[in-house]
Amino acid sequence: MGVHAPEMPIQVDDETGVWVTDALPMLYVPRHFFVNNHMGIEEEIGAERYADILYKAGYKSAYYWCEKEAEAHGLSGAAVFEHYMKRLSQRGWGFFITEELDLEKGTARVRLENSAFVYQYGKVNRKVDYMFTGWFAGAMDQIAQSLGYPVRTVAVQTQCAAEEGCDYGIFEVSPL
Repeated sequence: MGVHAPEMPIQVDDETGVWVTDALPMLYVPRHFFVNNHMGIEEEIGAERYADILYKAGYKSAYYWCEKEAEAHGLSGAAVFEHYMKRLSQRGWGFFITEELDLEKGTARVRLENSAFVYQYGKVNRKVDYMFTGWFAGAMDQIAQSLGYPVRTVAVQTQCAAEEGCDYGIFEVSPL
């Protein structure tokens, strides 16, 4: 297994200790810490309820991220979506591969390999990557709006590597 240094810029403010990548402050935490907190909340309120909460929060966060990153890097259209997938992949969530993207129609298909959640959960025969789902609709809607397209979208995960017979996850974005 080869390794390499992070491929995204990280700056640490000398006075505050705040980490910044591109235009946004970041947190750097161990994967097990994050996923164990995720699992603890899921145990208390149930995966379905937690997925609903995360969808809304993730949508809002992705929308904001795409807006700020597009502005910071002078990106628009598909370049914003690809930049988002690249940064998600570079941050250790897994590898996000855009298989299909049509901004005007509001459709996309994203493949997820090496999910951080699947590493922690293992083969549990259910979808465990639901935290990511709202991210794709939020990104799509922000980019579409910035291009003047009236489409609004929803995203669903159709398969997960934690399910028997699946080696990777698939997320589908479509119009509401």
